[in-house]
Amino acid sequence: MNIRKRSAFARNRIHILATAVAATAMVAGVTVSAEATPSGSLQGAGNVKNACGLAKPGRARCFAEIRTDVHGGKGVRGQVAGAAATLPQGLGPADLRSAYKLPAIGGRGQTVAIVDAGDDATAEADLTVYRTTYGLPACTTANGCFHKVNQRGATTPLPADQGWGVEIALDLDMVSAACPQCHILLVEGDTADFNDLGLSVNTAVSLGAKEVSNSYGATEQNGDQVIAPYYSHPGVAIVASSGDSGYGVASAPAAFPSVVAVGGTSLTKAANARGWTETAWRGAGSGCSAWFAKPAWQTDPNCPGRMVADVAADADPQTGPAIYGTTDGITGWGIVGGTSASSPYLAGVIALAGHPQRFPDASYLYSHTSGLYDVVGGANNEVLDCGGDYQCNAVAGYDGPTGLGTPHGLGAF
Repeated sequence: MNIRKRSAFARNRIHILATAVAATAMVAGVTVSAEATPSGSLQGAGNVKNACGLAKPGRARCFAEIRTDVHGGKGVRGQVAGAAATLPQGLGPADLRSAYKLPAIGGRGQTVAIVDAGDDATAEADLTVYRTTYGLPACTTANGCFHKVNQRGATTPLPADQGWGVEIALDLDMVSAACPQCHILLVEGDTADFNDLGLSVNTAVSLGAKEVSNSYGATEQNGDQVIAPYYSHPGVAIVASSGDSGYGVASAPAAFPSVVAVGGTSLTKAANARGWTETAWRGAGSGCSAWFAKPAWQTDPNCPGRMVADVAADADPQTGPAIYGTTDGITGWGIVGGTSASSPYLAGVIALAGHPQRFPDASYLYSHTSGLYDVVGGANNEVLDCGGDYQCNAVAGYDGPTGLGTPHGLGAF
């Protein structure tokens, strides 16, 4: 797809995607199918569902995707860590450390914040089950590791449940998996309105978080320039999921130039030197921004604006992590994916490395690609087809679904 054709598509795609319903059409050389739903997700072969429903205008949807065919039960409160016969289905912290060649310790003094909508009343208790199961150090309010506040930074009153309990459990568990020694701050917005979520990001930073993960979004639109400043805090790494609807309209806040946009992969064990194979996940969000200019540090040729994503990690529900939760659609152990998994994991990786000041934006990654696995293979073009371009196909070097690649140790962080 040439630049002129791609630019024309960028200007018109928001309206096109919002109204594509009954049939397949050809727009600016791009195939648009009836499945194109800007606030929806690209689900698996009948065994995946959204953790959160469709978002109302002006609000975000969480990107967690639940496997409906995995029911691990209540499981393992207090079990001996590493008892393989009783570990839940799905990837655990040791699996992800192995895949990404990460150290088991690090991140002392780092506080990773996760921003979500509404309260999860069982968040701390569920996190304790996850960390006990995998032999991770305790992270509780009592020992000062875990802290939960509302969007104003107070412990009370907490907001009403907004149906994001699975998302919150996923976020807490993935930060724990990446950085077991990090402190975790859960900031709960009053609602999924972008102003509430943005104020929650500001609160997270004011309370000392050095990495802030945002596993939610909505298709970008004119006017997002007003909320973008919430996600710009030099000295703090702001990380956001790229979305789970495949290639199309870029997702905000991932499209903001100050944000590290995290795409998704499918990660499986393999009999090779790495021990794992990785391809682009079919649902990983990617897109060329129609509203935000291309940063100087991003040089991909066929997108005139900010291109999403920058980096990636496992997000495929079919190869996803084991998660423990007890509210809003999960009743114990399950497997949950989506770029809602990769964003908090990458925030934890940045914390593990301990240099959040390197990430006022994603530019550091673009000059340290030797510290990343280049993901080649797979595509996210089942709703929109980019015509073989890197924007929806995982190719050598930069591509939309996986960005520059996935962590290979801490060299890029």
